[in-house]
Amino acid sequence: MTFESWKEQVPDSIRDDPLWGMRVYQLSLFASDVSWRDAGTLRESERTQPVANQLYRAVGSIGANVAEGYSRGTGKDRARFYEYALGSARESRDWYYKGRFVLRDKVVEHRLRFMTEIIRLLLTIIPQQRGGEIRESSSRYETADVEQLLNDVPLPA
Repeated sequence: MTFESWKEQVPDSIRDDPLWGMRVYQLSLFASDVSWRDAGTLRESERTQPVANQLYRAVGSIGANVAEGYSRGTGKDRARFYEYALGSARESRDWYYKGRFVLRDKVVEHRLRFMTEIIRLLLTIIPQQRGGEIRESSSRYETADVEQLLNDVPLPA
């Protein structure tokens, strides 16, 4: 499934909401759908069932917090929820890394890059909403080719 084919399947009730115009929200919903399969693969091993639960909760929290933030009336309130989404994206990336022994290398590499793209977008949005700079080191949050990343979604074994 590619990002474009996935977008065509999203119900009109979601696409008609102005929130849908936020690319980070679209990516977070796509990530939730993709992580569903990843969590299923992780649940097959008794040792990684807790990782599966944490992963799916963390990925789902990204979009939920973006949606909550979007609904807030002031930039400061929106920024707070976007920061929660940022924390969930980082947590998701951490859980994917911990699941690397069960998920294929290609899957983990893709998901880590995908979460990094969401982080990059949030690091752009948050200071705009807050009206100031975000406290981040000079680490680069970039992915080489975002469109390729969205259209090349490997599935777990």
